[in-house]
Amino acid sequence: MVEEQTTIAVQRYLDDLGGDRTTEPVVRDILARSARRLQILCGNLLYREYPRLARPPLNLQQDELLSALVERLMRALHAVHPGSVRQFFALANQHMRWELNELARRLDGQPRAQELLEGQAVAPSAASSAGATDVPTPDMLRILQAIADLPEDEREVFDLVRIQGLSHGEVATLLGVSNKTVQRRLQRGLLLLAEGLSDLRGQRHGATFEA
Repeated sequence: MVEEQTTIAVQRYLDDLGGDRTTEPVVRDILARSARRLQILCGNLLYREYPRLARPPLNLQQDELLSALVERLMRALHAVHPGSVRQFFALANQHMRWELNELARRLDGQPRAQELLEGQAVAPSAASSAGATDVPTPDMLRILQAIADLPEDEREVFDLVRIQGLSHGEVATLLGVSNKTVQRRLQRGLLLLAEGLSDLRGQRHGATFEA
């Protein structure tokens, strides 16, 4: 019920953002209403997929990432007006990855390799969830491309469940479909990935695509 209320409230603010209301107050309302969800997503992405950024010497904390994300979104939402809750959290997820990738590049002194993946909303976290480093190897790039090539419905559910860490019920509410539909789309996506990446199975840097 709380999740559903959050979704409804955020959608109302997004509708206001696209209307005649002053942008700044609406942006603040959106971020305040979605703060808990954003905090959870920050924790999932940081501790599960970029854990080395939480260790010395950087010692990045969940709330620090949330603070950086809010600053990014306040700027982004003045220029981009998501039309749905789904689009809003996709935008947030993208900016979280950009922030983490920037920190990882600074930590490693690596080239800005992730810029090549700027259009792929699932790319960096998918690579990291495979247990790999934050700079993609050729095999990681294959995995990222395979995810990007999934049919739209399957790719969206894979992103929300496996990348953003939402439950099946949360995804069902967000997309306006049943839990079984979410499960079917996820299963189809996982099967397509397993087939397309069968030669990588068992390698340490390869992803595991079990349901």
